[in-house]
Amino acid sequence: MDLSHTIYLFSIWALPVLIAITFHEAAHGWAAWKLGDDTAYRMGRVTFNPIKHIDPMGTLVIPGMLLAFGSPFLFGYAKPVPVAFGRLRNPRRDMVLVAAAGPAINIILACASAFLINLLFVLPASAANWTALVIEKSIIINLILATFNMIPIPPLDGGRIAVGLLPRSLAMPLARIEPMGFFIVLGLIFLLPMLGREFGMDLNFVWHVIEYVVGNLLRVILTVFA
Repeated sequence: MDLSHTIYLFSIWALPVLIAITFHEAAHGWAAWKLGDDTAYRMGRVTFNPIKHIDPMGTLVIPGMLLAFGSPFLFGYAKPVPVAFGRLRNPRRDMVLVAAAGPAINIILACASAFLINLLFVLPASAANWTALVIEKSIIINLILATFNMIPIPPLDGGRIAVGLLPRSLAMPLARIEPMGFFIVLGLIFLLPMLGREFGMDLNFVWHVIEYVVGNLLRVILTVFA
């Protein structure tokens, strides 16, 4: 991939990615703050300043390398917002609300981006073409981020929602895998498909589920808002 094409790809992905992860993490911090835990607020994480949420490796290096090498998907992460769940007014219930705030704001951003398609006519043709691509990436990255984070494995948002909703007999064993959860997720989305290719099998089931969910959400959002 030549340098000019890489720069062009970066220009249409950078803003949507930064907005998506910034709003996602800020939403977690804001929800926790309003529900009784001001840890993130005191650390300056309830903000739309992306610098406060960027993880150099997860937000910049990994997505940048995937773009540069023409990967069919993007993967990345931001610095998790610190939440002291014990300080929440109703820890079990509020943990669910704090976790759900991130994916919820990404769905809202995807809907807002889709609505902006209706306003492209006010721009000159050259600007409208570039802006349309940015809007397209914004919709996709927000839907992927929301769907990916709803995988029911802690520390992902879906895992924490599951811990908050399941009976304690099931919630406690699930909560105990949190220290290993991120490595389990990486294994499911990267190592398992690689292993499957070695044996001529399609084990990329996590991305198939994500693609299915994102595709259906995309159709609904474009029908309603675009």
